[in-house]
Amino acid sequence: MKIKIKETVKAKKGWSLYKLAKVLDLPQQTVYSWASGRTQPSYENMDRLCDAIGCSVGDLFEAEPVQQRFDFAVNQ
Repeated sequence: MKIKIKETVKAKKGWSLYKLAKVLDLPQQTVYSWASGRTQPSYENMDRLCDAIGCSVGDLFEAEPVQQRFDFAVNQ
């Protein structure tokens, strides 16, 4: 699953990832790393992230479409 941080923060607050990092008082690289999928936020940081953006944890995750999962399984 991919975390939709960039899309969600832009839609809910109109902020860039840079602004989000400043609001969370975290290094830019940390937030950019989450947004790119290289790392995942800790539970504590996920709570802080949702509070800052004003969203639920579910709003941040992009579920893989069922058809795409089915196609992948069939092609294995």
